[in-house]
Amino acid sequence: MKKDFLKKLGLKQKNNGTSTGLKSYASKTYIESYSPVDGEFIGSVSVTTKSDYERVVKASQKAFKTWRTMPAPKRGEIVRQYGEALRKYKDPLGKLVSYEMGKSLQEGLGEVQEMIDICDFAVGLSRQLYGLSMHSERPNHRMYEQWHPLGIVGTISAFNFPVAVWSWNSMIALVCGDVSIWKPSEKTPLCGVACQNIFQKVLKDNKVPEGVSCIINGDYIVGEYMTKDTRIPLISATGSTRMGKIVNAEVAARLGRTILELGGNNAIIISPNADMNLVLTGAVFGAVGTAGQRCTSTRRLIIHESIYTEVKNKIAKAYKQLKIGSPLNAKNHVGPLIDKDAVEMYSDTLKKIKAEGGKMVAAGGVLKGAAYKSGCYVKPAIAEVENHFEIVQHETFAPILYLMKYKTLDEAIAIQNSVPQGLSSAIMTDSVKEAEQFLSTAGSDCGIANVNIGTSGAEIGGAFGGEKETGGGRESGSDSWKAYMRRQTNTINYSSKLPLAQGIKFDL
Repeated sequence: MKKDFLKKLGLKQKNNGTSTGLKSYASKTYIESYSPVDGEFIGSVSVTTKSDYERVVKASQKAFKTWRTMPAPKRGEIVRQYGEALRKYKDPLGKLVSYEMGKSLQEGLGEVQEMIDICDFAVGLSRQLYGLSMHSERPNHRMYEQWHPLGIVGTISAFNFPVAVWSWNSMIALVCGDVSIWKPSEKTPLCGVACQNIFQKVLKDNKVPEGVSCIINGDYIVGEYMTKDTRIPLISATGSTRMGKIVNAEVAARLGRTILELGGNNAIIISPNADMNLVLTGAVFGAVGTAGQRCTSTRRLIIHESIYTEVKNKIAKAYKQLKIGSPLNAKNHVGPLIDKDAVEMYSDTLKKIKAEGGKMVAAGGVLKGAAYKSGCYVKPAIAEVENHFEIVQHETFAPILYLMKYKTLDEAIAIQNSVPQGLSSAIMTDSVKEAEQFLSTAGSDCGIANVNIGTSGAEIGGAFGGEKETGGGRESGSDSWKAYMRRQTNTINYSSKLPLAQGIKFDL
């Protein structure tokens, strides 16, 4: 296929992926990126060496001393300019996301739009980093709190959202006065280089010190450089629960901070009071969008027994109408999985479902032929299961949807909450009572709980994240900015005496 979008993004066959913003370093070891769309080689990115990493961190430390003193609205202005640059490059960057990751072009463009939106959000936030004032118990004293930047924020992102998640973290961190080091997924490294290329020009035009926004590349070993580094007070990591536990242990051992966005095992409860048109759209897109490779993908449908057969049949019929193929073709609904390892995981899961007694409604399978030459295309599958099946308790990053029955809403909520993960959840109902019960303290235990929409597709204005094995972190909107700053309580005595708190007397 013609790849004009690569040239527009400044990408070549070999890219010096380790960058401090104005300067790049090259090693002789490369990550080669192949597209899951057609199996073709896209380009290679240099792997960050330990010595290059040290240069990046030292440049970041130096840049932080200048960046933190710049007024927040001025930092916001630079982020605003990046948002404008992203508008200019939305089409080629969206195509790269689609081609390197495999998600539909609409979703690739939508991911770049998320970056633009978070830049807009961060610009407004740059004038709203509010503290509080409190009344002191001592006369002629004033108490207040203020927020200061932490320093270097390290972001480790996953392949399924190769650009947006970095921007959620870095654009907020930058207006807060932090500097950023980003390790993109080794499965989508060119997306990271492209974002840095675009940002690099904005930083250079504004004469920003080298090191404010940096990128490093490699596998988990390069990620460990950051997680073990006491110079990086905050690590934001997106990925599997297994990865998150390792990152959390490493960072906690040095008393650092983490924001963890890990696995999801998301369910939609379908009530007899549901609008079936909403059910079909929400459930099918939630299950097959991004080929089931979203942390918010719908994994489980918990359906009332009175409408179970009806819903099952309608979902199965809708699956027969899905078009699978190149995500750059707008007529297709489902693109490829990220690589052949993901295909193997998908196939193994189908075997385990059958071994545990699951009944296949849509059998699934790996697709072969000239149109699927990358070997990464699979059919979305549907299985009737019991929630206690061992395989159902795990997240499979693939388009596999589980169906199960419930009798009462209490039972449905208990099934929904019984898995280790707690990211996203939804209920389809026109009953106010059912909706409120689902959203109540005794309802969904997830970080996201929706009514009459699916589990996937979050807006940047709300805090994004989940509970339990999802990690408990929050990114993007609301007051998530506080995670990127340190709180400081200040007390000012403007009297000529020094009274002590709690009425303590200490006379000399």
